[in-house]
Amino acid sequence: MPGDNASKALIDTLNGLLADYFALYLKTKNYHWHVKGPQFHDLHLLFDAQATELFALTDVIAERVRKNGGDTLTSIGAIAGRTAIADDDRSGVDAMAMVAALRDDNAALVERIRAAKAAATEAGDNATEGMADDWTDQAQQRVWFLSSILG
Repeated sequence: MPGDNASKALIDTLNGLLADYFALYLKTKNYHWHVKGPQFHDLHLLFDAQATELFALTDVIAERVRKNGGDTLTSIGAIAGRTAIADDDRSGVDAMAMVAALRDDNAALVERIRAAKAAATEAGDNATEGMADDWTDQAQQRVWFLSSILG
């Protein structure tokens, strides 16, 4: 049976992943709102669809934290303190630079999801372990779409 330390590590890892999802959601929405150029329409719609997908998983991840007996993130400050996703406060970013940044952030997210899956395995949380496969697939699809735009 998994120990208390494994459960604490899982909760910590899931909260880091939750922070990453929130941060990537906001970054993707920022780009959705500010994208310009010849591919505006397609990128505007793609960024919105990806942001919606990211936001939908925040509640799922937070509920995994709670089901494992932990407390979730409570504020924007808590998110900022835990995320590995770099902010981009600029409104005038080149469209292809937006695509590249989101591709790289989603690729990094895949690694964070894999760490969460490993922590879930260690803690004996089969539900989170199985969900992580779906989260990985979704993030890899976002990476693929964004990479395909860049050529």
